[in-house]
Amino acid sequence: MKDLSLNGRRFSGQQLLTFSPGNYSGLSDYEKRLLHFCYQWLNGQETFTLRTSGSTGSPKPITLSREQMALSARLTGQTLGLAMGDHALVCLSADYIAGRMMLVRGFELGLRLTIIDPASNPLLGFDEDASFDFTALVPLQLQEILTNTPQKAPILNRMKAILIGGAPVSVALQARLQTVTAPIYHTYGMTETVTHIALRRLNGPQAGDYFVPFEDVKLGLDDRGCLTITAALTRGATLHTNDLVDLQPDGRFRWLGRIDNVINSGGVKVQVEKVERVLEEFLYHYGGGSYADRRFFVGPLDHPRFGQAVVAIIEGGPLENNGADLRTALRETLPQSLSKYEVPQEIYFVRTFAETPTGKIDRRAALRQLAGQ
Repeated sequence: MKDLSLNGRRFSGQQLLTFSPGNYSGLSDYEKRLLHFCYQWLNGQETFTLRTSGSTGSPKPITLSREQMALSARLTGQTLGLAMGDHALVCLSADYIAGRMMLVRGFELGLRLTIIDPASNPLLGFDEDASFDFTALVPLQLQEILTNTPQKAPILNRMKAILIGGAPVSVALQARLQTVTAPIYHTYGMTETVTHIALRRLNGPQAGDYFVPFEDVKLGLDDRGCLTITAALTRGATLHTNDLVDLQPDGRFRWLGRIDNVINSGGVKVQVEKVERVLEEFLYHYGGGSYADRRFFVGPLDHPRFGQAVVAIIEGGPLENNGADLRTALRETLPQSLSKYEVPQEIYFVRTFAETPTGKIDRRAALRQLAGQ
């Protein structure tokens, strides 16, 4: 077992095997939890309980076996061509599955680990000649790096592979990713599948819209048209998701949206993700891209006539005439791609979105705030 670096402090394999918080001073609560997991893993603990992020429902505990987690690490290593001695940067919260599995990959694949506290720009504290082979990021982190510290791009370019997950990748970010030479993969998965079971390339000539599953992962559709997953990662059980997908005969699939993300407006069912894709393309081009990097989402607000109204909520203030020009342009342009029931009836601006513990937009909190206003 190689040593690891945690926020600039080195811990040897022997220190991890015998870790006790009382033996070390100056550790944050997060560092203690992370090192305690390392202790548990290296001492052979067989089961681990994690909580889901709560982005699509109430957080809930999920128990995973050591065998599942080790298998997931090996599959990722084989798919990405990671080798013993490769250097991984861990900058996602190890309290959740994505960050936790970065640690497991390090242990199972023999990677060197540099671990830092989660931050919006994880490369900010590194010199431009820093060298890593592998990392996993959320879209916001990658956007921060490329937008605000483009001089750090060589650090990305030297990597063998970069995973990005936890949220959709915007049109604006996908365009920026084409300047990165290292392979970047969007992940599909969840806590129940021990992170990802499929990847899609986001940049370069191999980029595409379809996720490609790992070998031996069997996919299907249930009677709702939602994806089902059967694999060793699910202990052979069939997991029923709430994800609507376009599933191809060869197993590739394109994600369409969540079946429970539907707004009933005047008796017409509106798929949120469809509206968001069209609105995102509109915002990317509107006003010379002045809204291209803004976070937003589409959701329902109570309406006295329709029951629910389709609305768009954008982070930050309007850039012109209190948003009137944007609203006018939206109502003139979106009907070319959406029905009259799907076009947002109103656009709202909020200063800052509340976030879940994993950095995703807390949609329910934002909608409650608007409803209260």
